[in-house]
Formats: sequence, C-alpha cells, structure tokens
Amino acid sequence: MKITGARILVPGATGAIGSALAEQLHQQGAHIAIAGRDAAALAKLSHTCAGVPSRRFDAYDLDSCAGTVAWAHDVLGGLDGVVVCVGVAGFGQADAVGDAIAEHLLTVNALAPMAFLRAALPLVPRGGLVAAVTGVVVDLAPAGMADYTASKAALALWLTCVRREQRRKGVRVLDLRLDHVESGFADRAVTGSPPSLPRGQTVPEAVNAIMDALESEG
Repeated sequence: MKITGARILVPGATGAIGSALAEQLHQQGAHIAIAGRDAAALAKLSHTCAGVPSRRFDAYDLDSCAGTVAWAHDVLGGLDGVVVCVGVAGFGQADAVGDAIAEHLLTVNALAPMAFLRAALPLVPRGGLVAAVTGVVVDLAPAGMADYTASKAALALWLTCVRREQRRKGVRVLDLRLDHVESGFADRAVTGSPPSLPRGQTVPEAVNAIMDALESEG
C-alpha cells in the first residue's frame, strides 16, 4: 500500500505501539483517524498529529468497535485500511485463571479486533488492507500464558481464513505477528505477572516492522 494519501483507521491508538504507529503514518502523509479508550491520550495524540479525528471506544462493547469503523469511513471520506493495535496481556496457569479473566482476554484480544475488521471488510476497496497485531506467543505457546496465547491464536487463525476469503476481492489481510516489544504492555496485565523475558525489540523497531508490512506488495 502507498501510505501517502491513504485513509487509515488506527484502533488502539492510545497504546505505546498504536500511538507511535499513528504518528508515523501521519508523518508519511496518510490521512488517519485514531480511536482508543483514553480520552486524554486521544486528545494529546490528535493534537500531535495536526488535529486528526479521534473517537473513544470500549473494546468490551463490540458494537462500539464496529461503529468506530463506520465513523472513520464517514470522517475520512472512505477507508483504505484499518490497523488494529488493541490488546491486553494476562498471565497465569490455566487452572488459576478464572473464567471472567479468560472471557476478558478473548474479548479484547480476539473478538474486538474481529469486530473492527469485520465491519471494515465491506468498506475497504481493492488494493486496501486490514491488519491486526497478534504476537510471537502464537508460535511459541509458552506455559503460564495459555489463555492469553489462545486469544491471540484465535485472532491469528481468523486472519488466515479471512485472507483466503479476500483474495478475489484484492484486499490484503495482515497478521502483524510482532516479537516481544519493550513497551510496558506485559506490566499492565489484567492478571498475573510476566515471566522473565529476554530483551525485546523497541517500540520504534516494532513500528518499522509494521510499516514495512503495510508498504509491502506481498
């Protein structure tokens, strides 16, 4: 995708990766709309990006996720891409993580991104893209992270299926499977404490990887 001039929605733009990505897209000439949970952080980011449109949503309210896509399509005059950076971490042995936490992880990490992208699919034209951040845990399946990994794996497999469905239409479907990123994400887990992890990539390195994927023709 050619970034300059592209109309792109970034849900999860108040997180470390989402905000850095939104700034990079704006700097490279994309017309962006940003969405997130934190109103103050959204206002600050919008100001940094020359007043781009912003909207609050609740990842636990799937209708608000879908509605945010329709809003972005209206305010941008169309939609060439959606890059979902929504997610929450959770740690603990499977027999110690309660059902309520498991539901929360699945909703925020899988169902909410799916709701954004499902709403975007009828709107994004040929040559456009939809994308979501998953993570290396999908490949590693580490102990002590079963429910978190399952939520990310559900999203990854959904993206694989949708990619096959969208080939004829010509819409790219990207699984942004990042390595561990030193963003503080693991320290804000909804349950448990992160295991000892090797040093990960920086946020700028992660954003560069995302930008490479967006700009790739593959």
